[in-house]
Amino acid sequence: MAPLDQREGVWKSGRGKGRRTPKGRQYEDGALEEVRALLGDRARRRDHLIEFLHLIQDRYHHLSAAHLRALAEEMRLSQAEVYEVATFYAHFDVVKEGEQAPPALTIRVCDSLSCEMAGAQELMAKLSEQYNGGREVRVLRAPCMGRCDTAPVLELGHNHIDHATPEKVAEAIAADDTHAHLPGYQDYAAYAATGGYGALKALREGARSPDEVQEELLASGLRGLGGAGFPSGKKWSFVRAEPGPRLMAVNGDEGEPGTFKDRYYLERTPHLFLEGMLIAAWAVEAQTVFLYMRDEYPAVLEILRRELARLEEAELIAPGFVELRRGAGAYICGEESAMIESIEGKRGIPRHRPPFVAQKGIFGRPTLVHNVETLWWIGRIAHEGPDVLAATEKNGRKGLRSYSVSGRVKEPGVKLLPAGSTIRDVIAASGGMAEGHELMAYQPGGPSSGLLPATMDDIPLDFDTLQPHGTFIGSAAVVVLSQADRARDAALNMLRFFESESCGQCTPCRVGCEKAVKLMQAERWDHELLLDLAKVMEDASICGLGQAAPNPIRLMLRHFADEI
Repeated sequence: MAPLDQREGVWKSGRGKGRRTPKGRQYEDGALEEVRALLGDRARRRDHLIEFLHLIQDRYHHLSAAHLRALAEEMRLSQAEVYEVATFYAHFDVVKEGEQAPPALTIRVCDSLSCEMAGAQELMAKLSEQYNGGREVRVLRAPCMGRCDTAPVLELGHNHIDHATPEKVAEAIAADDTHAHLPGYQDYAAYAATGGYGALKALREGARSPDEVQEELLASGLRGLGGAGFPSGKKWSFVRAEPGPRLMAVNGDEGEPGTFKDRYYLERTPHLFLEGMLIAAWAVEAQTVFLYMRDEYPAVLEILRRELARLEEAELIAPGFVELRRGAGAYICGEESAMIESIEGKRGIPRHRPPFVAQKGIFGRPTLVHNVETLWWIGRIAHEGPDVLAATEKNGRKGLRSYSVSGRVKEPGVKLLPAGSTIRDVIAASGGMAEGHELMAYQPGGPSSGLLPATMDDIPLDFDTLQPHGTFIGSAAVVVLSQADRARDAALNMLRFFESESCGQCTPCRVGCEKAVKLMQAERWDHELLLDLAKVMEDASICGLGQAAPNPIRLMLRHFADEI
């Protein structure tokens, strides 16, 4: 063992070399005090790491090396753990020693399919020319912000500007209008005045058992509306079969481009969702509910903060029973196990299964996971009965479906229609095609579903009806394309999104998406090579991102070969 030098604080090596500090980056007293002031009396829990990173990012507009080192010291974590989490998420700006901090104001321009069709690339170019190079504002591309019905969209600070133009941006900057605008919504008092939470109170008082409520859900035909379509009631029995304590996670990371139905409901009737959430938590005897909401929805986050506080004041929930967690810009966290990793304060990397999250989820405990819209419907079913869904039938399909519609239609938005509706029904409910446009193709369920041609306009858009055609309904994100668009450009947009959002854990997805983008940029596609690549990605990727990413390629080769 190396001898200790007599001088205070100096370690001697066996070769006679000395150092005044242990190896590695040392924390700075000033940075540590700043971090402690931000954290206040919050418990220094490992799973709160991402929440603490948000506090620093919001206050200083970046994460300096000094602050990251101080946070690691305060939380008794290695610097590597803090750094790897901070650099995984797009909404954190890590600045090393000697690097220049980013400007205090950031403009994020959405470049997903609906916004690109509405001129996002031109908007990005104009804003970059106007602001990049300056010290006050920076311009970045960003994936879907869940506002496809008002494309093109950008986020100025935390203020979303719909139908964005350079003029609107300049006006907002001049007015310092950089914060989220809360829409008018039904608050706790208004909801309670119409009988809200009556169903929850009755269940807690023993009006019906969890088994009876579960049978009601099954009778309604409700299936998971995040995209998987698993019968919602069955999840409860799986989780309840596991020994407690049990937990619950709400997946509010609505990141599939073209999808905005969850935001639509949360910005209007959040308590219908919250009551459904509490009923599900009651059914599985959840000890804690973790409500994970994407960072791209700042208005929704503020609504939930306010209304959860009111539920605590009304003693409908105990303080801390619902933990609101804020995402940080990672599409992969829409995958349930990646979301759970993020809730635990880690990188959002999907887990290998089995075990499934119903057995070992958050902190290794049995965890019930539901999507926002699914819980919204549970709230409705609890008040109106199973017929609110089951009584509607069209084209042999039962139930209702919230279609997020954007693209070349007159009236984009969320359309609540019978689950058996075809693309023609969806377009009719959206006011018809935009002036001068004719249906050429459509995306039935986000980029994961690829594109279908206009000739396939008689297929019911529901679970199980699209699989025979090589696609699926997913989150029901319908994007309508016309003769003004090229299918190959749309497919390339989709693959670029997957390339950007792959978590990087598995080679088939990480390298496959990158290779696919390069091959798809060629004037003539190498069909055989692309199909081989698609097969490898589909068979060997760990999660649904890599498995579904080849769908735009397959459907292009099948239906739009004349373009490639």
